[in-house]
Amino acid sequence: MIKKILILLLLIPSLVFAHGGEDHGDAKKEGAKPAAYFSSEAVSDVYELLAKYPPLTPGKEATFKLFVSDFNSNAPVDSVTLQIAVADNPNIKLVVTQIDKGVYEVKGIFPDKKAYNLTVNINSSLGPDLILINNIAVGKELEKEITLVHADTHWYQTTWFFGIAGLLAGLLLMFFVMKKTNRKVAASIIILLCLLPTATYNTASAHGGEDDEAGGKSGGAMSSTFMVEKETQFLFGILTQKIETGDFNQSTQVLGTIIPSSQGRAVIQSPQAGKIVSLKVSVGQKVSSGQVLAVIEQQVDAGTQINILSQRNTVDAEFNAAKAQYDRLKAIEDIAAKKDVTEAKARYETALKNKQLFTANAGRSTGNTKMITLTAPISGVVGAFNYSIGAVVNAGETLFDITNIEKVLVETQVFANDAAQVKSVENITASSNIENDTTTYHLKLISTAQSVNGANQSQKVIFEIINPKSQFKIGENIRVFIFSKDISTQIIVPNDAVAEINGKPAVFVKDKAEQYSISYVNKGTSNGKYTAIIKGVEEGERVVTTGVYQMKTIYLNQ
Repeated sequence: MIKKILILLLLIPSLVFAHGGEDHGDAKKEGAKPAAYFSSEAVSDVYELLAKYPPLTPGKEATFKLFVSDFNSNAPVDSVTLQIAVADNPNIKLVVTQIDKGVYEVKGIFPDKKAYNLTVNINSSLGPDLILINNIAVGKELEKEITLVHADTHWYQTTWFFGIAGLLAGLLLMFFVMKKTNRKVAASIIILLCLLPTATYNTASAHGGEDDEAGGKSGGAMSSTFMVEKETQFLFGILTQKIETGDFNQSTQVLGTIIPSSQGRAVIQSPQAGKIVSLKVSVGQKVSSGQVLAVIEQQVDAGTQINILSQRNTVDAEFNAAKAQYDRLKAIEDIAAKKDVTEAKARYETALKNKQLFTANAGRSTGNTKMITLTAPISGVVGAFNYSIGAVVNAGETLFDITNIEKVLVETQVFANDAAQVKSVENITASSNIENDTTTYHLKLISTAQSVNGANQSQKVIFEIINPKSQFKIGENIRVFIFSKDISTQIIVPNDAVAEINGKPAVFVKDKAEQYSISYVNKGTSNGKYTAIIKGVEEGERVVTTGVYQMKTIYLNQ
């Protein structure tokens, strides 16, 4: 009988409560952090004005900040002439003081507790304008932070309390009933009591029909809209640009390598083995064509020395004989044959040239040594070398490397489809890898491909960079953009404006003075400077172009 009772107890149905359609706001209130200041903003086609102020007390001096920025670029406007007056109350005097670029402090006394409107007469390099700032609330207090309200349950109101109390009461009742009656009657009474829907067992609750969207957002979902204070925007240099529909040139991007031009690099080698006795240049020094770089002392053996002396004697003897004959005939030119004088003069001039040539090459040799002078064949910058005075060099050994990067070439690897269009493209440009160098360098086609790479079927095409300004180094890899003549009208944004958020391309759109939103976009083609946007933004919106990384960090940390 006891086993049957226990089985029946296990089969007792739990009480289930269902509810729906109600608002859980009374049970727990989520409180957003209130703003620490009031703000009012006004815009025109040129300027964006933002007034930020703490609670202002009527009848006391009020101080607030006025931020002046370019409406399109969000850049702070400096050296602004401001004349601020209170609409419908010209007796209120406001004093304006500049405290930073684009930031101005306004002081004045507002007598009444109400909202005031300010007329701002502004003039700067962007031009004059008259803007009205509405609702400067005086006497208004900031909202206090909402505390979280929880519906606390006391221990004596819990389901466990009622369950344990009911169990104890049932055991006592069973004990007394079994003493007074027989077991069958007691079992029947216990079963009947357990079936009564008065006890509380394992209460389960379900609900439905209410909207939990707000609660979901407060539980950690990332909003597409976020706030960036104006001070932070000015500090990080956040700049924007208005999206416009423009002409878009489709381009092909290829990789290029900087190589020297035919007159852009020279290698100086030692013609003979010898010892460096003089160095006239240093690493990184600019040299001119013909400038002396070094002097090498050549060691001459005995046989060579005898040969040089013999040649010197022969040259000197011929020179002296030719000179003596010419001088003799010159003295008797009146009676001498003209033919003999002419021949003597030609012989003398030839002997003189031979003597000068011999002296220039071997005349400076003293004893068993000979001096060799190395000069720069081109103008440029001397590269790194590891030689010093006294170093011994071999014949044909490279001593100096001179490079002139005022004129460089670009060797690109293009495929057949792109190579066929190179001759008929609209424009070819390149960009350097130097930070903050935004110059676009134009290229001129020098040579088309004469052969094909068998490994990847690419072709070598050579371009010359027009006016490289020494911004490119030999061996440097750069990006080359080949623009086609096909022009289409599309919504375009600068490449720097597109960020990657969670693996998706996105741009940051400025909605208000301190409010931004993220917009995921579908990108089209890019020409290296601009990207076509298929979907995600509209013409006239302002997107962040400078400080995108900082905006991404602020958004992800919200």
